[in-house]
Amino acid sequence: MLDYLRLEVRRTLRDVGFVIGGVAMPVLMYLLFTNLGADDGGYKTAAMVGMAGYGAVGSALNTGGGVAEDRAIGWLRQLRVTPMTPRQVVMGRALTGSVTVLPAILAVLAAGGLLNGVRLALWQWAAIALLLWLGSIPFTLLGLGNGYRLTGQTTGVANMACNLGLAVLGGLWFPVTLFPDWLRALSAYTPTYRFAQLGTSVADGHAPALGAVGVLGAWLLAFGSYAVLSYRRSGRTA
Repeated sequence: MLDYLRLEVRRTLRDVGFVIGGVAMPVLMYLLFTNLGADDGGYKTAAMVGMAGYGAVGSALNTGGGVAEDRAIGWLRQLRVTPMTPRQVVMGRALTGSVTVLPAILAVLAAGGLLNGVRLALWQWAAIALLLWLGSIPFTLLGLGNGYRLTGQTTGVANMACNLGLAVLGGLWFPVTLFPDWLRALSAYTPTYRFAQLGTSVADGHAPALGAVGVLGAWLLAFGSYAVLSYRRSGRTA
């Protein structure tokens, strides 16, 4: 499984589209959004966490695109005749997604610290990076579920819609305080809002709320079940 993981990570990181869309774009959006108005250090810190989360979600979902391509070329059928169990195949893909979100997270955090003057304690930088990394797992599973269930082209559209919709609704682009009351209440139940809350809590100097962990954990179970069911379906149709 380790050899499979190394293969998938190398293949993903060599993808120019991934580097531009998953790493460069969140950094550019972060710098653009935070340098249009007044110099607000608090907003720059919150936006840094939000854009790092946005990049992580996009990179995590991108894992599903590779799965859909593998289905199209018959690679999944080849994997089914190897000694690897279905659980190992899915785990290898999930680990790939977990590894490839790190460049997006680290790039945006670096832009915040080096270019936007965000100042945090060393433990806060490390904790934010770690929590965003671990918190991206549900989105990797969502991407895998789409990839195992949909065609390559449809997977790309579905992942883009999920990324943009969840990013906006979860407040990764704009503060939820700008939302009307009904939308703000709905946002609190989205995985992206709670995902960003992991990092913003640490940036404010305290541990993430149990509510954030609980809601994100529920989405982890939901997306994980979706990925498992989609994989089983792909085995019947591949």
